[in-house]
Amino acid sequence: MRVIGTVGLPGSGKGEFAEVARQRDVPVVVMGDVIRAECRRRGLDPADHHGAVAQKLREEDGKLAIAERSLPLVEKSLAWNDTVVVDGIRSDVEAMRFREEYGEDFLLVGIKADFDDRLDRVDLRARDTSADDGGESLKARDERELGFGMGAAILRADVLVDNDGSLEAFHERVEAILDGDHE
Repeated sequence: MRVIGTVGLPGSGKGEFAEVARQRDVPVVVMGDVIRAECRRRGLDPADHHGAVAQKLREEDGKLAIAERSLPLVEKSLAWNDTVVVDGIRSDVEAMRFREEYGEDFLLVGIKADFDDRLDRVDLRARDTSADDGGESLKARDERELGFGMGAAILRADVLVDNDGSLEAFHERVEAILDGDHE
């Protein structure tokens, strides 16, 4: 059994990591999907209210609200697969919760990319809106994510991946991690 969690600022490559896993038939639990589902449950558009609902969930149910809602999804996936990727850990507290649950079977992968590369990637996403369209700017998103404790989570990563090169090079690194090579 292996649970691989990813942590990184918006546009760093967490979703691309997850896509490589899916292509290899590794199930992916997307923590952001938990928030999007809660937005819909509250009658809110996830595109407009994702960040606010994430903050509200943490205020209402504590810093582990999203991780705790994700754990049953991880367990369900582990029932039929040896490896599961958890996409989108946002804080050191969440990382520690997964480590507590899975011990040495948990691998935290920090993904880094420079701001301009991340900005270009985020601008290409259909689900993200720019500040010009009334959405949240990447800088504001970074500040919010760092406020959750993401910087501390990245520092706790077992493996740190720089995603400033080619997409092919990043995919090769992700495949190596999925194959158990974290050096």
